[in-house]
Amino acid sequence: MLTGTGVTRPGVRVIEYRLDGSGEDTVYRLVTTVCDPGQAPAVELAALYHQRWEIENTLDEIKTHQGGRQLVLRSQYPDGVEQEVYGFLLVHHALRDLMHQTAQEAGLDPDRISFTRTLNAARRHVTGQAAPSPLTTDPGLPAHSP
Repeated sequence: MLTGTGVTRPGVRVIEYRLDGSGEDTVYRLVTTVCDPGQAPAVELAALYHQRWEIENTLDEIKTHQGGRQLVLRSQYPDGVEQEVYGFLLVHHALRDLMHQTAQEAGLDPDRISFTRTLNAARRHVTGQAAPSPLTTDPGLPAHSP
């Protein structure tokens, strides 16, 4: 999966590695203050760093693309905020599952399918996009209380 070597300099350690099987010949460099290779082998650090960026990309998908630049959670109560966050996570999971299924059917790597394009396609096909506040109530009903 990953091949790498570590070079130690005073106070820092530079790890150079390539992603095996990616078809790229790009050399990545990771600089760390963990200088002891026995404590953190180069291959492990490279794999963890690559995994960290997968997590960062997922957070970007949810916050920037799915939620939009003006994302504000509408609920004024903790339970409502929790419900909205779960809603965002469920939609993200559904989109990623759709991307995975599409990639499998096409014989592609799921990472090659664009999240943004999938999201935009889903938005075009959703008919009821109106999203009233989760606390909107009928005027004849008692007001919501936490």
